[in-house]
Amino acid sequence: IFTAPPNHSLEWSDEGVEGAHRFLKRLWTLATTYATNSNVTVDFNGLSDNLRNIRREIHTALSKALFDYERQQFNTVVSACMTMVNSLTTAVNMGIEDTEVQSVVNEGLRIVLQLLTPIAPHVTHHLWQHLGYGADILQSGWPKVDDVALVQQQIAYVVQVNGKIRDHIQVAADAAQTIIEQTALGSTKVQKFTDGKKVRKIIIVPGKLVNIVV
Repeated sequence: IFTAPPNHSLEWSDEGVEGAHRFLKRLWTLATTYATNSNVTVDFNGLSDNLRNIRREIHTALSKALFDYERQQFNTVVSACMTMVNSLTTAVNMGIEDTEVQSVVNEGLRIVLQLLTPIAPHVTHHLWQHLGYGADILQSGWPKVDDVALVQQQIAYVVQVNGKIRDHIQVAADAAQTIIEQTALGSTKVQKFTDGKKVRKIIIVPGKLVNIVV
């Protein structure tokens, strides 16, 4: 299941078993070492940008996993769970004492355990109880995607001057074209290549790229 869809043939691989074991061990360590107060709740709308990005990564992976479950692509469900564990590890490294971090980690662990229950039921059932989420994970329902979490507040743009990358900028997701242009032109790294030169054209690829032609 960790390596290929169940309807595909697969040669036995010790490395594959070891990889599955490493992932479950990472999940176990994350849950048992950084177990936090399961009653901690915060307003997710007030999260820092970094935590908001982590939460978006988790719900993006959840959306993909739910779609893959419908197609019985269990190996990609596991892959999505691995992505979530990576994101949660990043959150933990930001400081598990922080209540916002605790809340994001708790939500993420709930989602990962619920998704993995059909695949690794014994591990997930034990960790669910250990974390104080309830007596029986089978009665917890199925995780749901929070559409609000998927909304990007900031978008990263690569800034080029005459086709060469000179900087990266962040702007609001709903920023007007003039704001994007001003932010790109205001970059000190970009100005090294534009000072004293006439800007002939600014090409914007929405959500990706700003190319300044001088």
